[in-house]
Amino acid sequence: MSTDKGLRRTIEAALADAARRTGLPVASLSVISAEDLTWSDGSLGCPQPGAAYTMALVPGHRIRIRAQAQTLDYHANARGHLVLCPAGRSIAPTPVSSR
Repeated sequence: MSTDKGLRRTIEAALADAARRTGLPVASLSVISAEDLTWSDGSLGCPQPGAAYTMALVPGHRIRIRAQAQTLDYHANARGHLVLCPAGRSIAPTPVSSR
């Protein structure tokens, strides 16, 4: 599966989840940003207190969606596992050196 196709599927899943959570139609939502990136561990940049995670780099995506005045921050792995990350819990991905 190509990265573009994987990102597109993740965006569709995030939009569907955002519509369900907000009660708004998908057409009224807007994608602020959508990017491929690498998370520093299995928490996908959204660790839950008390949870243990795989300590390995995880390829994935970050999608930010605007729903009226609200911004929803979705984190995902490359296989499509999607997490809505609450405000204040998001950790930026660690830059990966190409060396």
